[in-house]
Amino acid sequence: MFFHIFSYRLKCLLRDKDLVFWTLLFPILLSTLFNLAFSNLSKYENFNTINIAVVDNEQYKNDVNFKNTIEAATAEKDKKLFNITLTSKENADTLLKDNKIDGYIFLDNTIKVTIKQNGLNQTIIKSFVDQYNQIGSAVQNIMKTNPAAMQNGLIDIASKETNYIKEDSVSKSNPNTVVNYFYTLIAMACLYGGFWGMKEMNDIQADLSAVGARVNLAPVHKLKVYIYRFLSALLVHFSEILIVLAYVRFGLNISFGTQILYVILACFVGCLTGISFGSFVGAVVKKSEGIKTAVLIGGTMTLSFLSGMMFADMKYLVASKAPILGYLNPANLITDAFYSLYYYDTHTRFFINIAILLIFVILFSTVTYFVVRRQKYASL
Repeated sequence: MFFHIFSYRLKCLLRDKDLVFWTLLFPILLSTLFNLAFSNLSKYENFNTINIAVVDNEQYKNDVNFKNTIEAATAEKDKKLFNITLTSKENADTLLKDNKIDGYIFLDNTIKVTIKQNGLNQTIIKSFVDQYNQIGSAVQNIMKTNPAAMQNGLIDIASKETNYIKEDSVSKSNPNTVVNYFYTLIAMACLYGGFWGMKEMNDIQADLSAVGARVNLAPVHKLKVYIYRFLSALLVHFSEILIVLAYVRFGLNISFGTQILYVILACFVGCLTGISFGSFVGAVVKKSEGIKTAVLIGGTMTLSFLSGMMFADMKYLVASKAPILGYLNPANLITDAFYSLYYYDTHTRFFINIAILLIFVILFSTVTYFVVRRQKYASL
């Protein structure tokens, strides 16, 4: 009995071209558009070493402190602030004109910065010189008011600033806001499984479809029929999500980290959540199929919006202003599960998200069961 209902229902689902489009082809199309829109967004978040020139005149050669400061800014090979070119003022003007440098530093009576245009790199160069001048001025003032400070070791001109804060990343992966758009998109695609769940729920209600009337006349308990149908819908939708996932990961080269089995687990639980949510809407909303579809779409898109699909900062606004909404939002939980695998080295946050999603599945399924169990029809 199970195999008969399961296999025939599987064939019926695969023939529903409208739902196949919205649950499979639409997420693929949308992810492609996302890739076109955001492919170059992250590169502007990465810092690149700034090319500058320093006029190699007598003032620069005699200013030992500034020379040491410049050398310190170029000391680290991988994270150095500047690429320095020592040259004449005439050649520095030529390099600036040809856009080979972002600006140059010229020492006369004061330290001067020459730039061609305004921008982030030019602002960094100006801030670097301003900070040096401020520290130098502070040292001179202290020496005038308290000459003994030098002897007591309170100030050491030759030393660098001491930083007592150590940066310790919780992950080997760099933060990336772009991947969150794709994670939210897959979360939305998982919740689109609600279309399959609502379809199965409508097809066992005699007042909504002729198929539902026939199901209620059959000598098989309709809850058993629904479970068989639920499993067939889960197989179809999970297969669709795996296709979408493969396209986003290998076709668009969006990173999900290296823990692919956990990613697949998150997709599976997301599909369970989506289908059970659709069944819940189909059982609770006592209106026409069109109204139920509107409620499902509106709910799914609202949850996706709050998880950062249309506006990345919305996810963080919710987390800071109303964190409870993040835990009540299945789309946010699925997105956060993906991001925790990408960014964090531990699985604590991932399993918290999965556990809450399973609670939603149990809640939706329980309510659906009690609503459907009480449904009776005077005539068919």
